[in-house]
Amino acid sequence: MQNHKIRAWLKPSCGWSGGVRAVFKKYNLAFEDKDVINRPENFQEMVELTGQMKQPCVEIDGRILADVSGEEVEAWMIQNGIVKPSDAVPEVPIDQPCAHEIPGAPSPVAMRR
Repeated sequence: MQNHKIRAWLKPSCGWSGGVRAVFKKYNLAFEDKDVINRPENFQEMVELTGQMKQPCVEIDGRILADVSGEEVEAWMIQNGIVKPSDAVPEVPIDQPCAHEIPGAPSPVAMRR
């Protein structure tokens, strides 16, 4: 298996971010997890590199995928030959928003996406 340079700008706790992490784990891909909540410099880097203020954003071998779900990352990787399709089930849903973005879910006082 070829090594790929993967960086992902993610929240520590978020449905979308968890889905991206689950896809990388499903395919046993190493990646740099860049916390955009607790490390403001990572958020700034993401915005400068992607032009996007929403996360997750992923860079795979120099290609940027901005504001994506795990499902979208997996589809892109399959389409571009990074991985072969797998029937393995990810640890968490790969296409779910953060809990506060689900209609009817309780909303925390201060949340950012």
